[in-house]
Amino acid sequence: MTLRPHLPSPLQEIEDDRFARRGVRLLLKRDDLIHPDLPGNKWRKLEPNLRAAAAAGDRTLLTFGGAYSNHLRATAAAGRLLGLATIGVVRGEELAGRPLNPSLARCAADGMQLHFLDRARYRRKDDPELLDALRARFGPYRLVPEGGSNALAARGCAALGHELAGAADVVTVACGTGGTLAGLAAGLAPGQRAVGFPVLKGGPGPGHFLESDVLRLQEAAFGGRRGDWRLETAFHCGGYARSTPALDAFAADFEARHGLPLERVYVAKMLLGLVTRTEEGAFAPGTTVAAVITGSP
Repeated sequence: MTLRPHLPSPLQEIEDDRFARRGVRLLLKRDDLIHPDLPGNKWRKLEPNLRAAAAAGDRTLLTFGGAYSNHLRATAAAGRLLGLATIGVVRGEELAGRPLNPSLARCAADGMQLHFLDRARYRRKDDPELLDALRARFGPYRLVPEGGSNALAARGCAALGHELAGAADVVTVACGTGGTLAGLAAGLAPGQRAVGFPVLKGGPGPGHFLESDVLRLQEAAFGGRRGDWRLETAFHCGGYARSTPALDAFAADFEARHGLPLERVYVAKMLLGLVTRTEEGAFAPGTTVAAVITGSP
């Protein structure tokens, strides 16, 4: 492996009156600075999968993601840096004659072969028949699941919890497929708790699909539920890659306050939720909260 990450990632305290008024201390865990091409949780989840691929002699990676997937971009970049072939199976039909969006264009520039599936077929991404059809089309490959989230990824993200042990009472993170939260919570010390902010719709409270997904990942990685964690489900702003005027205004204000441009699909939603809950009094005075910045714009 020659990707040379910068670890542990920095922990930055910032002054924000919305937290200070409530007696809450805010830290930013700057995982976006781990690697310029594989930032944040993408490095932590992909690295153990890349090591497994190298140990097995696999030279082609196939993975799944939406049209704005940071995971697809990170996998394509890893393939370029390590000399691996990459195939990205993209949710949604390709629009003939329309240029790729900037995210997919970056994937293609890094050498990723893109394959589009309509949403009905994409929902069958774990179906052995579909995976066999993809092997028939592209040849042998190592499968990296959507979002990079599997047992290897969860164990990789446990290091994030270890780095934060003793540094904060509460750690918050945006959630797509649940792998980062699963590992983070497992790596935290007793007495610390993790809060995940899903960026996809899925029903309120314990009915959100991520509840069972995180449990499943922890079972596979650690043999059962680990750590004190929960979900805050009210800040998806309409669903994956969706936004609202309120979210845009919040992100612009946060940048003006702190000089940190916010990635909108994940990070801005998590911070919007964190600020909102803090102003509502969700955290007792004297609480230290660490927000994981998982990616950059």
